[in-house]
Amino acid sequence: MELLPIVPYEQRAERLAALWARGGTFDPEIERAVQEILQQVQQQGDAALLALTERFDGVRPPSLRVPEAELAAAYEAMDPELKAIIAEAADNIRRFHEHQRRTSWFVEDGDGVVLGQRIVPLERVGLYVPGGRAFYPSSLLMNAIPAQVAGVPELHLVSPPGPSGWPHPLVLATAHFLGIRHVYAVGGAQAVAALAFGTETIPRVDKIVGPGNAYVALAKKMVFGRVDIDAVAGPSEIVVLADDTADPEFVAADLLSQAEHDERASAVLVTPHALLAEAVRARVQRMVAEAPRRTILEASLARYGACIVTPSMTEAYAVVNELAPEHLELIVRDPWAALPHIRHAGAIFLGPFSTEPVGDYFAGPNHVLPTGGTARYASALSVDDFVRSQSIIAYTAERLRRTGPRIMRFAEAEALPAHAQAVAVRLARLAEQAPDSAVRSSA
Repeated sequence: MELLPIVPYEQRAERLAALWARGGTFDPEIERAVQEILQQVQQQGDAALLALTERFDGVRPPSLRVPEAELAAAYEAMDPELKAIIAEAADNIRRFHEHQRRTSWFVEDGDGVVLGQRIVPLERVGLYVPGGRAFYPSSLLMNAIPAQVAGVPELHLVSPPGPSGWPHPLVLATAHFLGIRHVYAVGGAQAVAALAFGTETIPRVDKIVGPGNAYVALAKKMVFGRVDIDAVAGPSEIVVLADDTADPEFVAADLLSQAEHDERASAVLVTPHALLAEAVRARVQRMVAEAPRRTILEASLARYGACIVTPSMTEAYAVVNELAPEHLELIVRDPWAALPHIRHAGAIFLGPFSTEPVGDYFAGPNHVLPTGGTARYASALSVDDFVRSQSIIAYTAERLRRTGPRIMRFAEAEALPAHAQAVAVRLARLAEQAPDSAVRSSA
């Protein structure tokens, strides 16, 4: 099994095609199963949630809603050092997202007319937090804090129960720390269905955010339109753009930091330096042999890993933009000079000490990022994802006198006479209240 194969620039097409094929499609069997789950929850509510949880998770929770006492107890039992770390990370994340706040604005447009935009938070948001082998307090911080900064009044958290009947203690403890009181012991596609349709215990939300397995991702995709979602997330990915100044050990370690997530995760080095590619590949092979998650690393690096060697940095930039990666590291002589050449990436890490895990856990920018090449048009999760903008129009009689005839002409051109009539009746009323000459001259 060849880990992290070296791919010449001219032969990159086949490898890139394999990377793009990792996400975006779902097994028809999974589609049928998810559709059945959604229908069952929509029709049977809480009874379906309990039955499906027992079937898929092997446990029946004492209640769907986790008592606040359980949240507090989990927080009290948390390791004090980890408490302090999570608190510091949360401060960093909150401080970064505070810069993203938008405010309503209004402008005077003459004639007493006021135009503007009103920024309003979503009313109710559902947070999905994985359970089982994958429980990520960091993802809870990244999904919940922007919503709180946006001013969302209600957060409803769903997470699969473990053997105790409740979600993982770290999830409960982090929820308590964040002040989230609506926590439910249910996961999978059935949890997404509950948030989308509502049940006796879990209210319908306006938006669902948070990572999950293929069943969760597909369920989110299927309920989109009834509720909003953050994205249909694919497997994690990292691209390291490096030149001859890069330390091969740093590059190798960073590639493994994402490859260990999942057997479908992708880790790619792009460099114009063949010697660096060889050195990184050799270090990767040694590190994988001793890694605790060796099986996952071997699978992901063999199928979706690569060292793409380009003729120059010009082609290297082009390959990076073609990949549009979730995470991009610039380990080059002058990363700030390289930055303007990058058009497509979810998050960009500049310099040898901006390793990707810094962004995952601690720096502050959001680690919920576009995957599968969607960074060409999508962005990191932000405060903007939890607000709506409402257009404000306050017209006056004087402005309608002047512009009404043109509005009517526009409506008539689109063959929408009722639109024109809505203006015409007002102009007629205004004409009754003003001298004919004034109305004619303003028209």
